[in-house]
Amino acid sequence: MSESDTSVRAFYETRGFAGRVGFGERPALLIVDFIRAFTDLASPLASSLDKEVESTRLLLDAARRRGIPIAFTTTAYDEGFRDAGVFIRKVPSLGVLKQGSPMIEIDERLAPLASEHVLVKKYASAFFGTPLAATLTSCRVDTLIIAGCTTSGCVRASAVDACQHGFRTIVVREAVGDRAPGPHEANLFDIDAKYGDVVSLQDVLNYLQGVAL
Repeated sequence: MSESDTSVRAFYETRGFAGRVGFGERPALLIVDFIRAFTDLASPLASSLDKEVESTRLLLDAARRRGIPIAFTTTAYDEGFRDAGVFIRKVPSLGVLKQGSPMIEIDERLAPLASEHVLVKKYASAFFGTPLAATLTSCRVDTLIIAGCTTSGCVRASAVDACQHGFRTIVVREAVGDRAPGPHEANLFDIDAKYGDVVSLQDVLNYLQGVAL
């Protein structure tokens, strides 16, 4: 962290921001939009996310070993994009996300198991217009660990909504990515200041190791 970042952090803390929510007792893992449209550089939506995908694979392996709930999201639209609203006017490259396209498939390095949820969303948040909140509540989840992309878009929106739904929100620094470093770092800072804890991969892996089976 640079000297200017440290001073900004200190300023926020003096104003009562950046408290810690910590880990609870019943976690779930949410993997946001690590689909081919965002990880395959042939797509206009994609960026280089190999390191973030690998970090997420480690999280996924740990979550599976502990038997905690796991959910993935993809984003997909019908042929006429009637379900894309004004979002697609703002981001025309969302046009690659058609139902039936290989671009909406989860990256094969993170392939979901049959027992794991894959939620189809239309907008940024994994909660908006999906049964995610109800699913987590039915599993008595109190802590939502978030990986995925992009940090400034769907990860941020999902983290804000996770907080608003009453979950301890944990964003794994090494397991989220964006197409540019500026938006990535700015949004991690803001999430950590207001909505959840931005935590290292190792800290999350250590936590998961102690979760009761």
